[in-house]
Amino acid sequence: MHCPFCGNNESRVIDSREAPDGVRRRRECIRCELRFTTYEKVHSMPLMIAKRDGRREAFSTDKLERSLQTACAKRPLEVGAISKMVVDIENELHKLAKAEIEARVLGEMCIERLRVLDRVAYIRFASVYRDFQDVDSFTKEVEALTDPDVEEAGSKSQLRLIEDDVPRLAQRGRRRRARQG
Repeated sequence: MHCPFCGNNESRVIDSREAPDGVRRRRECIRCELRFTTYEKVHSMPLMIAKRDGRREAFSTDKLERSLQTACAKRPLEVGAISKMVVDIENELHKLAKAEIEARVLGEMCIERLRVLDRVAYIRFASVYRDFQDVDSFTKEVEALTDPDVEEAGSKSQLRLIEDDVPRLAQRGRRRRARQG
């Protein structure tokens, strides 16, 4: 490390502390005895996502968080649940120790977690991610959620409410109100 004041390449570390992106070190030059600060950051290879169409794109936690927030919009989730999910997914991706991850793998990680976190958000995300081609394939996915083998206690009521509303919503047409006199 070169001293920014005299250019000498010998210094000693006086203090080291954790910093948000790495380590902060306070140094003192051996020659001029002036102090300066350095920041050390581990530089890792960026994760690349291999898209279905063959393109490669750098993994972005911001993009992942935005897509999960869209799926979870107006859902009653704990504060920080989406951020925690993003961190968990990113950690799992790093544990795979691969420079390139298929988008399919990333999508399945999201779907697994959303299925447990919130079933409505799961269906929203799956409807875009899996690109259902017809109503039957979408219906099968919703029915799989109500399967007793997959279901957790108490979560069926949320889907039942939605199913109960569908006929009632379909019966609503545009009604004209009777004019009052």
